[in-house]
Amino acid sequence: MAVYNGARWLTPQLDSILVELRSDDEIVIVDDASTDDSVALIEAFDDPRVRLIRQKANRGYVATFEHALSLASREVILLSDQDDVWIPGRRDLLCAAVDSAEVAASDLVLLGDGAPLPHPLTRRPWRLGRSRPSDRIRRQLTIWAGIAPYFGCAMAVRREFLSTVLPFPTFLTESHDLWIATVANASATLEHVHSPSVQRRLHEANASPSRPRGVRAVLRARVMLVRCSIEAVRRIRRRPRSKA
Repeated sequence: MAVYNGARWLTPQLDSILVELRSDDEIVIVDDASTDDSVALIEAFDDPRVRLIRQKANRGYVATFEHALSLASREVILLSDQDDVWIPGRRDLLCAAVDSAEVAASDLVLLGDGAPLPHPLTRRPWRLGRSRPSDRIRRQLTIWAGIAPYFGCAMAVRREFLSTVLPFPTFLTESHDLWIATVANASATLEHVHSPSVQRRLHEANASPSRPRGVRAVLRARVMLVRCSIEAVRRIRRRPRSKA
């Protein structure tokens, strides 16, 4: 979890996570130099499963998530935002999904009424499609187009996958979740879970925009995602081949 000035939302989120975890699980929280009561609130939980790391300078959510991923020590890593709420059963659902994949992504719903998350452009529900290796080109096109519903808060990653996805590309300034999905899709190890695992809270401070952006910002983002695809293929080609 990457945290920055999230004191308004952290208590219900951490409550929903801790009740899901087993005694040997952990929560790795990297605080991105918050100026509110986030750190004090996290420390007040006084739970041995909570690992809090404080960054002295604000680095932004992409670098902070990268730092948190590098510190995770368990075999399966579930990404989490600071302002959502886990749906009961999320841990086991996503852990089961990565038994046969390196990355799993689930559906998600809105916090409050449980409605499907709407796409900011079409206003239609943002749902994952089929998950087959042969669909890799179609899925990548939806990522480039900005209509693929891959949210980090609904993802699980196997630990061995981190050697490919980390470090993040230096040009990655947003959408770390789309970078993870791009690498997993390129290596045909992306599993879709057609069940919601998280209730997403929408508010003006969301890192993922909830309404359309300007043309220049969209074009910059699309160029960055194409570069991500090129870098993903390069890294996958460098991976050692498994022995038969």
